[in-house]
Amino acid sequence: MASSFAAIIGSVGGAFALLGTVILLTWLCVLQCRKFSNKNSDTASSDPSAVESKRGGTSSSAAPPAAGQHEARQFGIEELERATRNFNESNLIGCGSFGLVFKGLLCDGTVVAIKRRRGAPRQDLIDEVAYLSQIWNRNLVTLLGFCQENGYHMLVFEYLPNGNMCNHLHDTGENSRTKLEFKQRLSIAIGAAKGLCHLHSLCPPALHNNFKTANVLVDENFIAKVADAGMSKLLEKIGDANPSSSNFNAFKDPEVEQVGIFSEMSDVYSFGVFLMELITGRETTDMEAFGSNERVLQWVQMLLSSNNLVDHRLAGRFTAEGMRDLIKLMLHCMRIPGKERPKMENVVLELDRILEQEIRLTTVTGESTTTVTLGSQLFSW
Repeated sequence: MASSFAAIIGSVGGAFALLGTVILLTWLCVLQCRKFSNKNSDTASSDPSAVESKRGGTSSSAAPPAAGQHEARQFGIEELERATRNFNESNLIGCGSFGLVFKGLLCDGTVVAIKRRRGAPRQDLIDEVAYLSQIWNRNLVTLLGFCQENGYHMLVFEYLPNGNMCNHLHDTGENSRTKLEFKQRLSIAIGAAKGLCHLHSLCPPALHNNFKTANVLVDENFIAKVADAGMSKLLEKIGDANPSSSNFNAFKDPEVEQVGIFSEMSDVYSFGVFLMELITGRETTDMEAFGSNERVLQWVQMLLSSNNLVDHRLAGRFTAEGMRDLIKLMLHCMRIPGKERPKMENVVLELDRILEQEIRLTTVTGESTTTVTLGSQLFSW
């Protein structure tokens, strides 16, 4: 009996000793992992797509930071060079108002978009980045951090795998086969409107000042996120704003030219032009500048009368009520003077209503309808 009891005690003691060893080894591994994550990895893959394929795609929706706890990270040039294979041309994915944009893979497996331009280190850039990194919303592209080394300014953003709406809508680039249905366009418009609405709700309000189709990105679930929020202000602070650039102020409010003051209503005008692109499928570069309500109405009337206003790819895939209401909202957003335009929060509500109505009506009539609604039937002027 005594020997059995001793055996039990010995077994328990041995189990506790083994458990203690496991706990110690686990703790040492955690410390090593933490140490590793704080250093630049020498074994990070040079091919961002390799990690994406292993993980079944990358999640582009940055987790919401706790209030007041999200700070812009200062990246080292070595890490960003490894992430982009020394900014190899194969990693180049675009060019925006801030400069060239590269896709990169950080040592922790995060896929990012890195914007780079030449420039000496500046404290005002750091200050502005610190402010912008505090702004988080599901429908805004998150600014993760910055780097100022080797004669360059670099900004690091979350990466969205499905690119920008310009490529999807205008059949250019690698996403040229995308077909955007009417309800999907409405959903994207709602996401973009919510992004602008969040900016305008801040105290003081933050203005985008360069809202356009190329600055509306979509993630793997086609959730829309507004990019480059505050970028025009940042460039202005560091003395590099160029309104004449093709990458800057593509949807500019005509009132800004007259008064010289950019406001929330100027963003609303730009959003109205964005809706025009969603409706027509045309790029704004193909449209004349509109300086009055009359010119906008004349342009819309002309295309409606020739049944050439609505994107031909949408033929038979929308209700007359939904398209009519969206055109009305577009015209309302582009009204002159700007004080007659709706606030973005009201734009969001109206878009939500139009989408709900569209879902309800198409659920009744069926998705396979081939009815073609003539432009002249959308409105009675």
